Amino acid sequence: MVVRAGLILALVFVLSGCGGGEKKKERPVPAVGFIIVTPTAVPMATTLGGRTVAFASSEVRPQVTGVIRARRFVEGGLVRQGQPLFEIDQSLYRAAVNLAEANLLSAQSTAEAAATRAERLRPLAKLEAVSQQEYTDASAQARQTAAAVAQARAQLETARINLRFTTVPAPITGRIGRALFTSGALVSANQVEPLAVIQQLDPIFVDVQESSADLLSLRRALASGGAQAGSTRVRLKLEDGSDYPLTGTVQFSEMLVNEATGTVTLRVRFPNPEGFLLPGMFVQATFDESINPSAYLVPQQAVQRDFGGSSFVYVVGPGNKAVRRKIETARTRGADWIVTAGLKPGDRVIIQGTANLKQGAPIRPVPASTPERIAPGGGTPAGAGR
Repeated sequence: MVVRAGLILALVFVLSGCGGGEKKKERPVPAVGFIIVTPTAVPMATTLGGRTVAFASSEVRPQVTGVIRARRFVEGGLVRQGQPLFEIDQSLYRAAVNLAEANLLSAQSTAEAAATRAERLRPLAKLEAVSQQEYTDASAQARQTAAAVAQARAQLETARINLRFTTVPAPITGRIGRALFTSGALVSANQVEPLAVIQQLDPIFVDVQESSADLLSLRRALASGGAQAGSTRVRLKLEDGSDYPLTGTVQFSEMLVNEATGTVTLRVRFPNPEGFLLPGMFVQATFDESINPSAYLVPQQAVQRDFGGSSFVYVVGPGNKAVRRKIETARTRGADWIVTAGLKPGDRVIIQGTANLKQGAPIRPVPASTPERIAPGGGTPAGAGR
């Protein structure tokens, strides 16, 4: 009996020990950092690819036929408008000028004689000393010889122009390329190839292509008041990834859509005093095409995407519970997403502690700027902010 009583007492002690253990700790409410969003005017930057185009380009062509006697420029150098570039043999054209001058003198002599005869016959015709027909013929002859003088003078002017064309000048100021014809080559006014090509590089154009659909959306947004016109100042990124130090200005957009690519060409003008930009370079042009007057800037770490690709954020809802909110993002600006729909002024968007959040989960919101606090004993409380 004593042994049986001892066993019962021991069992009671064991059961009482199990019942007096500590209760299971409840999981603490996670702390999250939030920011309060407000609408702001955000420039909508657009980056478009394009190529540089010379401001002006002119082919140097001969206007007379002859043999090139001299080249008077340095290939690749800067030439000024009117500067002599090529000299064509002048022999035939100088002789043509001399012939035209002689013909003019002959025509002038004949005209003077005919005019003098007509003047002498006029009073005699009034006195009927000569027939009226004779005077009429003399007057007509005087007018014909005067016309011959005008023709000879025009032929002389043509000969002088052709003589002047034997010196081929630069039609514009700019950089000239290599000479495509050398001294001793025979050239003509109707040849296919030019003698050289001159390109004006300061300023220089950049032609960029924008989707016609994007341009149409922009115009609708501007018309409805959903966007404001942006700046025409353009920044340029070069082929090696470096930034061009000078800014350009949008000049115009073409009124024609390329049927093959569905794009519209925008022309941008850039200063190029050092000649750093050369025609044909591929560049990236960035400019503020429009301004969204009521967009929200949300840090990129707060924006998540579901399996369908839709963007969403978590906001602090009633009763300090996480609420999933679907949003629309246009593009990034620095470290932020530009949110155009899905938020309203005063929303508390969670940007920290979003890894394990679920819809309706209880949270303890603190401002994202709250400094981190270390709990006694070295632990970090769940409410730590940034």
